[in-house]
Amino acid sequence: MRQYAGSGAATEANARCKHLLSDGAAGLSVAFDLPTRMGHDSDAPIARGEVGRAGVAIDSIDDMRVLFAGIPLDKVSTSMTVDAPASLLLLLYQLVGEEQGVAADRLTGTVQNDVLKEYIARGTPIFPPKPSLRLLADTFAYCETEIPQWNTLSVCGHTMAQVGASPAQEIAFALADGIEYVRTAVAAGIDVDAFAPRLSFCLGARTTVLEEVATSRAARRIWAKVMREEFGARNPASLMPRFRTRTAGTRPAARRPEAVVVRRPHAVLGATPSPHTGSPAGSYAVEAMTDAVEAATVALMRRVEELGGAAAAIEVGFQRREIEGAVPRVARTTGSGGGVGAGPLPLGGAEPRASFRAGPSVEARQGERLAKLRAWRDQDRVDRHLAGVRKAAAGDDSVLYPMKDALSAGATVGEVCDALREIWGTCTPGTLV
Repeated sequence: MRQYAGSGAATEANARCKHLLSDGAAGLSVAFDLPTRMGHDSDAPIARGEVGRAGVAIDSIDDMRVLFAGIPLDKVSTSMTVDAPASLLLLLYQLVGEEQGVAADRLTGTVQNDVLKEYIARGTPIFPPKPSLRLLADTFAYCETEIPQWNTLSVCGHTMAQVGASPAQEIAFALADGIEYVRTAVAAGIDVDAFAPRLSFCLGARTTVLEEVATSRAARRIWAKVMREEFGARNPASLMPRFRTRTAGTRPAARRPEAVVVRRPHAVLGATPSPHTGSPAGSYAVEAMTDAVEAATVALMRRVEELGGAAAAIEVGFQRREIEGAVPRVARTTGSGGGVGAGPLPLGGAEPRASFRAGPSVEARQGERLAKLRAWRDQDRVDRHLAGVRKAAAGDDSVLYPMKDALSAGATVGEVCDALREIWGTCTPGTLV
């Protein structure tokens, strides 16, 4: 069991992680702040006011050392919620492990790394879709060789649900993204039966029990068929998608204990693997609804395929247009204006305490740490390795190895991302149709 945690600077986040582990947590789940997730350093003008607010600020190997100081990485499994720069955070984690004397093949954990959903639902990608998939391919291949126990991807359907996607749209676009990722891994030379079982999906729980059950069952049927028929998967684990169901929304009312209690049975009845509970079957209503959700999902997935796959469909804005068109209907059926948890449930209870807000001191401290880092590091060495990152990005060689060298030399997350931006360009709101 993990508790999602991380805020402020690395020092505070380290104390929180140690507290959770001392309380019996079996692993860590680390949240990173918005500048880190968008590949910007804490002292960048665009990061002002956001440093440490939605997660911990990590700018360099120095911060990663502090974050995991006193935490044996060979005994703790770590989940990191980060997408576009996931490979950089994973490399920093590996470097800290090496400093602790932990071999990379003993590291266990997961990076979210679902870049395609960023274009559809969150709006925080760094690079255009095709270079993002190139980075994913390099990451998959790197981990296959260097960090074999690491889970390199978790697909986030619940994020699309939170912006108003219908159940069919949520699983259609999440499964389409998953298929794109499997194709990327196979094209990188990874066997499907080695890659697919390590994939996981996170879906949202709504307020209709039957629909939740039908959605989960339809998603499993479709995934098994695609893995078997398109990819020739033979490992039974490749045919069984690992689902994690998010039972709390993003708004305060949906995070109340009673709101979670209402949604928890939906996940259980939908057979999310975490509770290890079987789903109901044999009900006419459940069977009919499952068939209906499956048919709607398959129709959407066919349209994605006609457009050239998930990444190509993103480039023409298909998924976003479909979700935007569904928002009014979803709002009527769920009683909210923007997907799961967007509005209060008709339940009592006191208002939650105010959420954490990192003060300006965090931003100032991170700025000071960056200034000291740039003062003591060997700048020529950093520049040489950043040039290697740009060269690899412009060619066909893996970018992970020169990225690791640059980070080890003291290059920052923002500097490595800037090197990639120079070659691959950027993706900002409005650049996709």
